[in-house]
Amino acid sequence: MPNEPMKPFRNSALRTIRMEAEAVAALAERITDDFDRACELLLATSGRVIVTGMGKSGHIARKIAATFASTGTPAHFVHPGEASHGDMGMITANDAIIALSNSGNVPEVITLLPMFKRLGVPLISMTGNPNSTLGLASDAHLNTGVATEACPLDLAPTSSTTTALVMGDALAIALLEARGFTAEDFAFSHPGGTLGKKLLLKVGDVMHSGERIPQVSSDTPLAQALLEISNKGLGMTTVIDRDGQLAGIFTDGDLRRAIDLQVDINQTKIATLMTRGPKTAKPGMLAAEALRIMEENKITSLVVIDDGRVVGVIHLMSLLQAGIA
Repeated sequence: MPNEPMKPFRNSALRTIRMEAEAVAALAERITDDFDRACELLLATSGRVIVTGMGKSGHIARKIAATFASTGTPAHFVHPGEASHGDMGMITANDAIIALSNSGNVPEVITLLPMFKRLGVPLISMTGNPNSTLGLASDAHLNTGVATEACPLDLAPTSSTTTALVMGDALAIALLEARGFTAEDFAFSHPGGTLGKKLLLKVGDVMHSGERIPQVSSDTPLAQALLEISNKGLGMTTVIDRDGQLAGIFTDGDLRRAIDLQVDINQTKIATLMTRGPKTAKPGMLAAEALRIMEENKITSLVVIDDGRVVGVIHLMSLLQAGIA
């Protein structure tokens, strides 16, 4: 068996977690008028939110920009060093700036302040020092300072980068809610992932339709209905009345009950054995919602109807293949 971790390792980890948790908790007292001002400036921005920062603050700035972009606020990261050598051209007078620096005096960011002022763009800063050069130059300052870093040397950015990241998330979520950003909006920013599939894929995209729909009339003998089930391979068939409307379905469960009753498969009509009022779906329903209905009712397929007429069948296997289940 592997050796148990040494307690000093655990103690160090627990101390780090505790210190960073305390630093994050302290942010609650700093959600003040400046936070409201920052949100108002960002909501009023017709361009993009430019997030910048140097070193570890730059890594956090990249993540904040990515979170903004995926939650309804167009944003991207600009490296302050590169901005001084041509990338200022990526920033327009319609944009807003969020600048991160724990000290508030990092030279690469401070160098950009005259350009920001010349463009007339709103400047929001996240620093640990409201009286720093960056803090005083800002239209809204968000205090992300910490009493001490989790690093025992009080040198490596640890607690301070965590608080900046959380403050960025707080801004992003406040803006998301103010914009009325929906789950479907979120999915459009994540079309390639599992979440995107769950939020974008509709029943009509994965249902069996046309000739692939198992379908018999209500006066069809059981033997013929069984042949339709076998040919279509979905383990069930829809049953249609004389007006072309859905009358019911016949599944393997109905077949077991028919066998128990010892019915004559050549003479017994499917209408006497089918399940009436089956669970159904609409073509525009989210595929994930169809899956939920199947799971709650312990069934493997749903009939898809439009104005009472059968337009398809969605099967659990189709959802599995689409990556929904």
